[in-house]
Amino acid sequence: MTRLLVAGVGNIFLGDDAFGPEVIRALAGRPLPPGVRVRDYGIRGLDLAYELLDGWTVVVLVDAAARGECPGTLSLIEPDPPGGAAAAPPEAHGMDPARVLALAAHLGDEPLPRVLVLACEPGEPPRGDEDIAPGLSAPVRDAVGQAVTALHVLVPALLADPLVTPPLARPEESAPPVPAGRPQTAATGAEDR
Repeated sequence: MTRLLVAGVGNIFLGDDAFGPEVIRALAGRPLPPGVRVRDYGIRGLDLAYELLDGWTVVVLVDAAARGECPGTLSLIEPDPPGGAAAAPPEAHGMDPARVLALAAHLGDEPLPRVLVLACEPGEPPRGDEDIAPGLSAPVRDAVGQAVTALHVLVPALLADPLVTPPLARPEESAPPVPAGRPQTAATGAEDR
């Protein structure tokens, strides 16, 4: 049986970084199929690292991620598995999914579950002098509903076949998942998706 976790990550006090928690909140009005665990981890990276060790088949992280697209653009990312080196623990007041995955890999004896990231391109980040910047920008706020719809397509497909990667709804978002980080540009011979 496929065990699937949908985890929202991000800081609700840093503008568009609150995308993941806002999607999880919106899912309360449109629940996913029974048996799927939906949880907001916020900035609790250590909690998420330990959760990844709990026998999940697939984990879908919902997060804001700057990838050079238009604000509000959704992308489906399949991060590379973490390397063998031990990672520094996640920060107490931050959430870096790559560090969380590396820590979980270091702590666990079993392979990590398949991890996909449903990412939203944030708008302008808070300025350095802003400690708190609540509220999503308009394009990211609009993307919350699109992400909920995308999860209602992704999750049933993943429950049926945990190795499948269903496309996102909009054509420009339907490319196969790309490795974490910004893809190489066409100038280098690699296709930008």
